Amino acid sequence: MSDLVGIQDLSILLVEPSDVQQKLIHRTLKEIGVSQVETATSISSALNILDNYQPDLVISAMYFDDGTADDFLQKIRHNESTESQAFMLISSERKKAYLEQLRQSGVLAILPKPFSSDAITRALKATIDIISEDEIELELFDTRLLRVLIVDDSRLARKHISRVLDGMGIQEPKQAENGVEAIELLQSEAFDLIITDYNMPEMDGRELTEAVRNSSEFSHIPVLMVSSEANETHLSNIAQAGVDAICDKPFEPATVRQLLSQIMS
Repeated sequence: MSDLVGIQDLSILLVEPSDVQQKLIHRTLKEIGVSQVETATSISSALNILDNYQPDLVISAMYFDDGTADDFLQKIRHNESTESQAFMLISSERKKAYLEQLRQSGVLAILPKPFSSDAITRALKATIDIISEDEIELELFDTRLLRVLIVDDSRLARKHISRVLDGMGIQEPKQAENGVEAIELLQSEAFDLIITDYNMPEMDGRELTEAVRNSSEFSHIPVLMVSSEANETHLSNIAQAGVDAICDKPFEPATVRQLLSQIMS
């Protein structure tokens, strides 16, 4: 797709079992200029559609007769032909445990019901950011030569972050599952940027950041922390560890682009 893609050019698969909710979402999409919308009412029917047609974005409800959005997304992510599919959730679910796995699996957005047209527009713009592959321009670095280390215990989260970075021209980042693995890589290779999750086994993101800042070898490397935590005290503790920026999950391209421009320039 070309760099001039707009919201009106997006193709969407809407997976929603409720006829009423389908109509409401359809109406909102139409109001903001989206006309290419396929629909499905179950996970099985949606997967059948995805076998033959790859939309720019899947918009999904949380619960179906044949499973949950998490079940649906896991099937998408573990299929080589659909693993990079952009995915957005619209749900009234508030329980953190239900939503956390979806965040880890690389959803572009989680919108509550009822949602505003502004919220869905922002999510659609995030989709455009991923598929348009608009290379980021950094004052002091050649983006294509930027050496990035991604640290996250979720393979799906690492793949999602890699996909977002690739769309910005940042190629082939190295990956580690936790802080211990990251330190080993830092001791053997040079990096220009660390992007790390907060919650990880063995050594979490805060401990990794403190280890980086206390090292004479790599204390200069900028650290971008990715966290799904919204608690202000928690975020303050992360900041005190010495991170250069904190980014929410879902990992939105526009936010990442802005943060990278700040911390790498």
